Amino acid sequence: MRQLFFIRHGETDNNKAGIIQGRSIDAPINEVGRRQAQAIRKALEPFDIHRMIASGLRRTHETLQPLASERELVVEKYSELDEINFGVLEGQSFKEIQGDVLEVHEQWKSGNVKFAPSNGESPMEAFNRANKKVSEVLEDTQNENIVFMIHGRLTRILLSEWLGHGLKNMHEIEHQNGAINHLSWSAGSFKAVRLNVTDHLTELV
Repeated sequence: MRQLFFIRHGETDNNKAGIIQGRSIDAPINEVGRRQAQAIRKALEPFDIHRMIASGLRRTHETLQPLASERELVVEKYSELDEINFGVLEGQSFKEIQGDVLEVHEQWKSGNVKFAPSNGESPMEAFNRANKKVSEVLEDTQNENIVFMIHGRLTRILLSEWLGHGLKNMHEIEHQNGAINHLSWSAGSFKAVRLNVTDHLTELV
């Protein structure tokens, strides 16, 4: 049985300010994010890690780098694991476009998971591209434990499907910057070990 860790990247200034990043904004992590990256490194000390996978965006690379340096592993980067594309909503403040964001979320919660913001991407599209890449990685390795450093909404999308909630219930998947989701994988099936683990972040609050 293989151990997989799906982790949300460290905080960026956009996260702190409530700015929607999505796929098009390639922001670095901030000081809190760098401390979260070190906390993640320490939290995974008990586990053997054989591969480290990140999205194509720098906030995931930077969060994974302390762990990768310690283990002397290369960070593999795949754009298929980028955050969902929020289209015209990206770069805008949640507070300023709260109504637009709520409309999108209501569409998804109602089961319309093929709905996408203007110039953006639907949860179904995001799931298909990311799930395909994760499947390729898993099929390409044997008996290896892997860290996937990804994004908040994408975490909700993937885990909601893999764990049987369904995409329309992805809002039930809790997450925050630096949170660790520990899953096991065997015979093509994912099982939750511990979700939204934040114990390592307590001293950073």
